[in-house]
Amino acid sequence: MHLDINSERFEITAEGFTVELLPKEFALFQFLYRNVGRTFTREQLLDKVWPLEYPVERTVDDHIYRLRKKLKPIHGLEIRTIRGLGYSLVLPVPHPAEGVIPTLADPELHETMRTLFSKYQLYGQGRSMLTLARQQDVLGYQLDTFYSVYIQFVQGDLDWLLNKSEAPLRDRLFYLLVFFCLTKSPEQTLPVCERVLALKLLPPPYHREMEILTILDVYTLAGEPNKALERVSFSYRVIAELKYDSFIPQITIAELLAHVVAGSPEPQIAKLADAVENGMLNEKPFLREIGSYRVVKGLWLQRKGESTEAEKQLDEGLTVLDRSGFVPLRLHSLYRIVNVFAMFPPPLALQQKYLELYNLELDRIGVTRLSAGLDAVIREQLA
Repeated sequence: MHLDINSERFEITAEGFTVELLPKEFALFQFLYRNVGRTFTREQLLDKVWPLEYPVERTVDDHIYRLRKKLKPIHGLEIRTIRGLGYSLVLPVPHPAEGVIPTLADPELHETMRTLFSKYQLYGQGRSMLTLARQQDVLGYQLDTFYSVYIQFVQGDLDWLLNKSEAPLRDRLFYLLVFFCLTKSPEQTLPVCERVLALKLLPPPYHREMEILTILDVYTLAGEPNKALERVSFSYRVIAELKYDSFIPQITIAELLAHVVAGSPEPQIAKLADAVENGMLNEKPFLREIGSYRVVKGLWLQRKGESTEAEKQLDEGLTVLDRSGFVPLRLHSLYRIVNVFAMFPPPLALQQKYLELYNLELDRIGVTRLSAGLDAVIREQLA
């Protein structure tokens, strides 16, 4: 059985059926799932799921009762009462002769599904990717290694990326670095990114993405936009050599942001913005790039003092990114807004609005709870 656990929406999906849980129900299930097969007493569950709170033992029983009721439609997923000991989550183990789906061994189908995921990734349709991933059991295919990790990143499951050993840390490290960069000040992240590149800690494709794209925003938001602009020519050269055409719109948008922060001449910024809006986005109307561009355009308008139109563009961009289903990209745009506004303060109400949205997004992803663990992993890799 394949379970898809969505920590953003407190949902569990299996066999095409989705269960919606309350936050504490989800926390209890998630803890049991991470420790599947182990038995925990009420006291242990209270300590792990309700830390710093003062519930009674009956609280555990009530939550177990509700969980069992909600999970009942998912055949074989069971929370057992171990008499005299406590509770344990059990997953079904099919008999070798049962549950064998012929298409799982079909290489042509495997390649077709990977191509489909790749296409959704290109168009920035995160929700489409998530829907497809949740239908593995029904459609009879197995998600390959790359997308099994990438899907967790798309839905912003920092908990999974940080704590799951199903995928080696080497395959998760780039995504953890992205979250690290989006939750610390740019001044803190810049030396980390430079050291990661110098030590070549990432597998080649991730290393390449960091050095041609990720680092651009880090320089810009750390108050060094000229370094970002100097590096852009290198990024375009690599793209030409490796035929990474899909990166062009993202790099051009990052270049546009660097010009906005650097205070480049208006005609230069306007020309670049026109190339993106009326050129690239017409040819490649990808949700990810459309949303990101709207946000950067809003920041440019705000620098010109056009607060009303700026806010409209910012909100439109964030709405598109929310619709795309790419949780880290929406966080990225909020991070851009918060840090540019810190350098060039807009009206106070506008600044507070997006700072609150940014903090809400951090809470939704669970950054406050997971920050210490994330920091520890990054420090360990840099040591």
